[in-house]
Amino acid sequence: MRYRKKPVVVEATQYDGKNAPEIVGKFGCRAIKALNGAIMICTLEGWETANVGDYIIRGVHGEVYPCQADIFNETYEPVK
Repeated sequence: MRYRKKPVVVEATQYDGKNAPEIVGKFGCRAIKALNGAIMICTLEGWETANVGDYIIRGVHGEVYPCQADIFNETYEPVK
């Protein structure tokens, strides 16, 4: 049997190295600065690194997690 992923709309913001306070305020997540401009995001699976250029996503159940830009761009497209 084969399956197709259901279309899902998520909220996301690209991390630019300076907008950590905006991300924390928007997503209500905990974040701390890491090396080389990265931040650590507290997710359901523990702390995950978000590098400059990565997207921070709020999933369908309110979970917040980082996603590398290349994977994000292959997986998601803007909606109106």
